[in-house]
Amino acid sequence: MTKGNDTKITDELYAYALAHNPPLDVVQRELVETTYTELPDHAGMQSAQEQGPLLAFLVRLTGARHIVEVGTFTGFSALAMAQALPADGTLLACDISEEWTAYGRQAWEKAGVADRIDLRIAPALDTLRAMPAEPHIDMAYLDADKGNYIAYWEELVPRMRPGGLVVTDNVLFHGRVTDPLATGDTAAIQGFNDHVAADARMDSVLLTVADGLTLSRRR
Repeated sequence: MTKGNDTKITDELYAYALAHNPPLDVVQRELVETTYTELPDHAGMQSAQEQGPLLAFLVRLTGARHIVEVGTFTGFSALAMAQALPADGTLLACDISEEWTAYGRQAWEKAGVADRIDLRIAPALDTLRAMPAEPHIDMAYLDADKGNYIAYWEELVPRMRPGGLVVTDNVLFHGRVTDPLATGDTAAIQGFNDHVAADARMDSVLLTVADGLTLSRRR
């Protein structure tokens, strides 16, 4: 068997990768820095810097026009995806915090994409269940409370159009998913990963990007 993990991501190699990816624009950079300055105890919830350009790339690659995001925090990922949408594209952002998403609202306005983002402050399951039942979503980004990942998945997948893409963050959960005695959020992610791998409706690959990222395509 070929072993593919010989390349260890050192700080220097990580910096090299960032330097060879599309740079964050002024608004994105400012939002990242504001999040770490104003919310230092929660800033780890923000999608990794390299995920912004990756999400934008996936929006363009799939030709997405309608995106659903479950878990918005301060809005970095929503900003990156909305900027990649066509002018008439829409992004439905689900979160429960007016405080945290207020930073996102400001950045979206500054970047000129606020009209593409429909922020719903409510339990995400309620928002998802109120959506039309037929397949209509081009792309979804799942990055919210881990205990509900399977429930979110089961609301999203039937609503994905054929070829639609679900991107799920934190699927390695800080490297803890190999713990056979895992509990709490780690156990929830383990269960989610098994659920996704067994779902015949989707083609999925788990990638070692940031904290683990699974890409799932609706068959």
